[in-house]
Amino acid sequence: MTTKMSHIKRVICILLLLYPLIVLNGQETPYTPVSYRIFTPFILNPAIAGSKDFLSVDLIAGSQGKSGSQIISSNTRLWKNSPAFVGSSGVTEFSNIGIGASIFNDRNGLSRNIGLSGTGAYHLPLNNKMVSFLSFGVSVKAIYNRYSGDPELGTPAKNKFFPNVDFGMYYYNTTFYAGISGVNLLGNPEGNDSVSLSTLPVSRQYFFLGGYKILLSKSVGLVLEPSIIVNIDDSLSLNVKEILEPSLKLYADKFSVGTFFHSFDEISFFFQYRYARFHIGAYFALPKNSPFYKKPLIAEFSFGLNFLSNKSGISWYGHR
Repeated sequence: MTTKMSHIKRVICILLLLYPLIVLNGQETPYTPVSYRIFTPFILNPAIAGSKDFLSVDLIAGSQGKSGSQIISSNTRLWKNSPAFVGSSGVTEFSNIGIGASIFNDRNGLSRNIGLSGTGAYHLPLNNKMVSFLSFGVSVKAIYNRYSGDPELGTPAKNKFFPNVDFGMYYYNTTFYAGISGVNLLGNPEGNDSVSLSTLPVSRQYFFLGGYKILLSKSVGLVLEPSIIVNIDDSLSLNVKEILEPSLKLYADKFSVGTFFHSFDEISFFFQYRYARFHIGAYFALPKNSPFYKKPLIAEFSFGLNFLSNKSGISWYGHR
């Protein structure tokens, strides 16, 4: 227990020392669907790729009024080629390398981003039991932006192709996880020296995420997981409601339900059920202070496939 606490304190100190305070212009890419922050958070922090002990392929599709967005992603830990022998337990052995990929379509008003990303992560074990890791990850993205133009503002239509990079650092064990990440580190290719507003909904963003799992009942697999995401952007706003995104999730064996405050102006809830080979989920956000005809509800649905059922032997509920 003392060793585990020392690891946690050490990692927290590193995160606080390295947490960037420099921010530069709007929103991350992709911005929607919102629920990838819950269901596939490696897109937010590439160091999470491979933290699960199976290969997962996920599809999330969402809509808000006339806008729609989709993202297909997959990540896994690479496994070792271990020779079979008499008496072998048949348990898969994993390497320290995690990989991932995603394809996304994100429409935001008059602007649409279509992109793909490739992710690599290295997971460094912090103890001999292989249940505590510190990982580092990088994502390389290629993004195509199509802006349809706005006659009212006199801005013409245009298309632009540009690369970008994400970086992340992540600590996790059976009950606790925390990480920092920088998204779109190459910034907005239109630059910030123009008097006019950029039509590209892309900027450097910095995130902290953390959570803790509380075992309520081992017999029925009842686990409570409070977590939080801290998002800093170019506004440098000190408004707590703008930078904090808390979440609360309750696991009951293979079923989970919870709420995620992506916006404090909305009432949100989500659920997910994991079968042996696939999982399904949904996320809904309803406007709190506005009628539906003024601000439409957000509805997103998630479907995923789980492969490599021969796991490493280490299991914890809903691990990221």
